[in-house]
Amino acid sequence: MIDSLNNLAQFDIPRHIAIVMDGNGRWAQQRYKPRVFGHKAGVDALRATIESCCSLGVEFLTVFAFSSENWNRPTKEVGVLMDLFMLTLKSQVKRLHKNNIRLKVIGDRARFLPSLQSKILEVESLTEGNSGLTLVVAANYGGRWDIQQAAQLMLQHSIDNHIPLIELKIEDYFSTAGLPEPDLFIRTGGEERISNFLLWQIAYSELYFTDTLWPDFDQDGLELAIKCFSSRNRRFGQTSEQVNETFNNK
Repeated sequence: MIDSLNNLAQFDIPRHIAIVMDGNGRWAQQRYKPRVFGHKAGVDALRATIESCCSLGVEFLTVFAFSSENWNRPTKEVGVLMDLFMLTLKSQVKRLHKNNIRLKVIGDRARFLPSLQSKILEVESLTEGNSGLTLVVAANYGGRWDIQQAAQLMLQHSIDNHIPLIELKIEDYFSTAGLPEPDLFIRTGGEERISNFLLWQIAYSELYFTDTLWPDFDQDGLELAIKCFSSRNRRFGQTSEQVNETFNNK
């Protein structure tokens, strides 16, 4: 890990990384195993990525664990994913807290079993005061849902408090309110699309796609993504000259 940090010393480390963890099922199928085998391996890959982010100084990591469209998968697989979510929360809560990691779950929890909803609240409450990495897990989440529910909340706040809508910011009503927008978006598994993840929030994120299936995504893969990110010129609508002038005046 020391050598790894030295290798990345000259690169910019993203403050916030968002990841679509794709490829668990295909990884398992390549090994003639059931898809659940891949999902369990994916949990191990997530644990390793969290450790790498902590070591590298990444402040926020947001991962797409279960989309609102994933309910359309076979019932047995959905059940396994829900059980795995609960099992992971139970088994990792002490480790998260011990390592000063804060957990935040975003998405519509209403469809989860009461026991899972309760466990999510328990882990969030326990880790709320932690000041290290903030791990954001998107579960039963969709970017369109997030925009819709934010618009509804903003409108209701406007009506209830007699505040003109023009004075309100929709960002304050997203499930990600209070979090910085992702600097780097990573998708594993070879697909090159956003898949309804953080549609508003990644407007100016750098996008990085890799053919590596999620269970095989390791520290080397993360470092490669960060090096690619660091090589890009982020202009946010400005010219390169304006960006350079701002940087030089700091």
